[in-house]
Amino acid sequence: MPAGRSAGALSTDTASAVEPAEAPPAGWEEARARVYAVGLSAALPAASRPLAELDGHTLAEPLTTRTALPAFPTSSVDGWAVRGAGPWQVVGRVLAGGRPEPLTDDGTTVEIATGAMVPAGTTAVLRVEESTRTTDGRVAGTPRPAPEWREPGEEAYAGEELLPAGTPVDPALIGLAASCGHDTLRVRRPPRAALLVFGDELLTQGPPADGRVRDALGPAVPAWLRRYGCQVRPADVVGPVADTLPAHVAALRSALTGADLVCTTGGTMHGPVDHLHPTLAALGADYVVNTVAVRPGFPMLLARLVGDDGRVRFVAGLPGNPQSAVVALVSLVAPLLAGLRGRPMPVLPHATLAEPIPGRGDYTHLALVRLDRVAGTAHPVRHVGSAMLRGLAGADGFAVVRPGASGQPGDRVPIVPLPLLPGERAW
Repeated sequence: MPAGRSAGALSTDTASAVEPAEAPPAGWEEARARVYAVGLSAALPAASRPLAELDGHTLAEPLTTRTALPAFPTSSVDGWAVRGAGPWQVVGRVLAGGRPEPLTDDGTTVEIATGAMVPAGTTAVLRVEESTRTTDGRVAGTPRPAPEWREPGEEAYAGEELLPAGTPVDPALIGLAASCGHDTLRVRRPPRAALLVFGDELLTQGPPADGRVRDALGPAVPAWLRRYGCQVRPADVVGPVADTLPAHVAALRSALTGADLVCTTGGTMHGPVDHLHPTLAALGADYVVNTVAVRPGFPMLLARLVGDDGRVRFVAGLPGNPQSAVVALVSLVAPLLAGLRGRPMPVLPHATLAEPIPGRGDYTHLALVRLDRVAGTAHPVRHVGSAMLRGLAGADGFAVVRPGASGQPGDRVPIVPLPLLPGERAW
């Protein structure tokens, strides 16, 4: 075990002990599967939380009903619960929230409100707008042949599993859980993420000039992470970090104290000021993935550390070129976060290519595309160099062109979607 390695590091079937730089890159699909499996094995702990606090969490257990839904026969309309043939003598009234006495005599009725419990003995519910009153005060009318109430268990039977573990919690799920009688649910919280920006050449304000470029990833990556459901505070974004090994070690050690995932930008190669690999070695990290056979985005990585508290944390090394960094986010960070949250591996939708897309030899090519959602077609965009963001700003995702192939018009190809805002729907 190398010096500094934390106890409980990954076994060799999921990651090597600090892979050498010359190791062959992982295939893109293999890398996605590997990081998802490692994330799932380190899924965030489950805890019971009140319903009002659950939006954005993930079910750690299936959602089941505590009673039948509805729990009792419930009137679907305002009207009259009647017994036997009419006209009917009015003997009472039942409103939502009340428990009515049974109707025991034919020819009797009670006024009933929508949502109220239907009295035992009711043979029909007559809509108020289809009823009349006789001169002696009785109710007359012809009930519709179909019952005008919801039967117990019509929506769900008691104990039925409604949603599986791994389901994202949204307002609709919260409302459903409340209707089932739950006050709390067992959930996994959103991951906490931090970002370290590396590069002395970066400017944090104003236009680029004099050999220095504007940092585009410091403002953008936290927003992407939030769209993936992470919690990222302004204080969790640090940089530019000085291009020295001690500064990198100190910054990463500090970020790891509060984060489940730390993303870094730049420094993923082995140049004179690329300190990420030595930093990971100094902190006793194991690589889950070290470089991926994908273009753009090749020098990406994911490493795993186990703290003294036994908690697993991850470091995602994003390339410094902006589009390559986003490719690393969709390739490694997205499946990792799905695993950490206990959610299913993201399933890629497909679209039909409208134009040709070149292959990249032995590498998977992730090509930025704009989608025609009506036609179900994918159209390559322009300005797609690894250092460019113009094409990304007008794209919906990446078309996947597998190694040794090229994309031809009419081909059905997987699409890696860019992350959406909460509540937005994929194509």
